[in-house]
Amino acid sequence: MPTDLNPTAPWLRGSGILAARQIEAMAQAGLISHAAPFAPGQIQPASLDLRLGARAWRMRASFLPGSSTVMERIEDLKLHEIDLTQGAVLETNCVYVAELMESLDLPESLSAAANPKSSTGRIDVFTRVITDGTRSFDTVRAGYKGPLFAEISPKTFPILARQGSRLSQMRFRNGGAVLDDAGHRALHAREPIVTSSDPSFHNGVAVSIDLAGFGPNSILGYRAKRHTGLIDVDKVGACDPKHYWEPVMAEGRTSGLILDPGEFYILASKEAVRVPPDHAAEMTPFDPLVGEFRVHYAGFFDPGFGAAEAGGLGARAVLEVRSHDVPFILEDGQIIGRLVYERMAETPSSLYGAGLGSNYQAQGLKLSKHFRA
Repeated sequence: MPTDLNPTAPWLRGSGILAARQIEAMAQAGLISHAAPFAPGQIQPASLDLRLGARAWRMRASFLPGSSTVMERIEDLKLHEIDLTQGAVLETNCVYVAELMESLDLPESLSAAANPKSSTGRIDVFTRVITDGTRSFDTVRAGYKGPLFAEISPKTFPILARQGSRLSQMRFRNGGAVLDDAGHRALHAREPIVTSSDPSFHNGVAVSIDLAGFGPNSILGYRAKRHTGLIDVDKVGACDPKHYWEPVMAEGRTSGLILDPGEFYILASKEAVRVPPDHAAEMTPFDPLVGEFRVHYAGFFDPGFGAAEAGGLGARAVLEVRSHDVPFILEDGQIIGRLVYERMAETPSSLYGAGLGSNYQAQGLKLSKHFRA
């Protein structure tokens, strides 16, 4: 149990998203417990990667525990237990719940939120963090004390995962940090956060789709193939993209891109995005006002993303897109989501892309790290 919870403790100082140094201090004080020492790079500038534990369970259905514990619901709904210590295949369109190696003992001033890692979202693995007694996914109430679990459902590609695999990430918040419309305008006036000549600020800053095409071949995106081979979530550059993806070409296209229901696309924003070092951002995953589709499963943007001082001038937001129920036409320049910025409790000493082994700094249209360039 943590013993020093005074207001001047490093993990409580400053309102906003906690930075890497504060997350490390939380772990040292016992607010974050871990079954094994943190792996290199596990603490990011504004988040903590979460690792799969030794056990997972194939479930009859997804669930929220409500007034129960997660383990109580697992006992009610499990089909069988899976040993992750040697690695296991997680099949498409099945629901799994895995224990995580990290657990929390938060003070009443701290809450947390989770999201899939960028590489997880880009291979269409739907994953959400669950806590005991919760009524919502990916949210950890202030003062939570208990274990963490991940619901995992590969939607397009079967995956190979194991104990220690990192599919999700978590941010910690001390008080309110989200900018309102006026705050977004002021931040953009201080240093442009998108390259749009006429940005829209309403519940965040608008991000639009680029269907003009990238590179000499005018590729505007990729559509996932079905019935492919495995993707090992821990291996970088191991997969040949042609066995998993069909390029979608812009050349000769007279109208927008028709999203087929249930198909998975990798597209990119028209705007270059910048996250200043003293802020973090999150893409809203779904906005019913712009269409019946989901954008960006993995929504966290760390401080320094797209920032020139971190080697990322001109980074696009790569978007994981899936249409629901009906075909939907996207037009070039159509608004497809919004970035919401939050203040950092302190500026991280290391920024995204600045010597951290970041895979997507200075990106344009880019597949996940699992695929050879």
